[in-house]
Amino acid sequence: MTRIILIGAPVDSGQRRAGCLMGPAAYRVAGLAREIASEAHEVTDAGDLAPGPLPGVSCANPAVDRLPETVAWTQTISAAVEEALTAGGFPIVMGGDHSLALGSAAGAARHALRAGRPLFLLWLDAHSDFHTPLTTTSGNLHGTPLAYINGRDGFDAFPPFPAPVPAERICMFGIRSVDPGEQAAMQERDIAINDMRVIDERGIVAPLREFLDRVRAGNGLLHVSLDVDFLDPSIAPAVGTTVPGGATFREAHLVMELLHESGLVSSLDLVELNPFLDDRGMTARLMVDLVGSLMGKKVFDRPTRAK
Repeated sequence: MTRIILIGAPVDSGQRRAGCLMGPAAYRVAGLAREIASEAHEVTDAGDLAPGPLPGVSCANPAVDRLPETVAWTQTISAAVEEALTAGGFPIVMGGDHSLALGSAAGAARHALRAGRPLFLLWLDAHSDFHTPLTTTSGNLHGTPLAYINGRDGFDAFPPFPAPVPAERICMFGIRSVDPGEQAAMQERDIAINDMRVIDERGIVAPLREFLDRVRAGNGLLHVSLDVDFLDPSIAPAVGTTVPGGATFREAHLVMELLHESGLVSSLDLVELNPFLDDRGMTARLMVDLVGSLMGKKVFDRPTRAK
């Protein structure tokens, strides 16, 4: 039995489309705690975080939006995730936009550093999120966390990332929207991108198992960051950054089942759910269902829904 700690992070400072701050409430209404408990895990809901006082930070890039709020959230979320992991829990951070990963991954990295183990990162997302505050043209900081995690320059306003995660410990999975500047930066660092073409050619299983084998061989801790737009918008419309051609229902569940079977995941983000854009809660329910698969639910455990 795993002790799951739900952490609400109603972050909306990383992008400009209102609604992500309702994400934690939507996960609760959709039955996330109940779904996890049904797989015989202990569940504690730690409630919603709130950022501390806004720091007096600035950026040379005038496009950057709501930097002080995002830095404050990063500090708060980092401390909460580190505390949950130190207490022997499995934190699930319910977002909130993807800028929350600036904090969640930092907390996981600090815990891994103190435990003397390497941190690995599985990035399930349509986007690479490899801009920095200095290179972003949109100014939306939800497009920067992976660069922060990997140790790119340009994050002077943020706390230094503890033990940046090198390219060989990052798996970008399901990518299908990358800016030219991001692509050039990733190529310089030799970060492998398992985009949808790779998945179409090789399937879901082979590249994911290769990465999980590396995590296991390195005795690593694995932080998984699951963005709603990893999924195809036909099944998950509640996201402000839809990109066609995402993972299907079955592909997404297979990923979660493989992660469960590996026994390697130590922390999880659920990001970019915007309930205002949902269709009768279908995206929230699907994300909850995917967490069920990560927690051990099998296909034959799922009841047939009434038509």
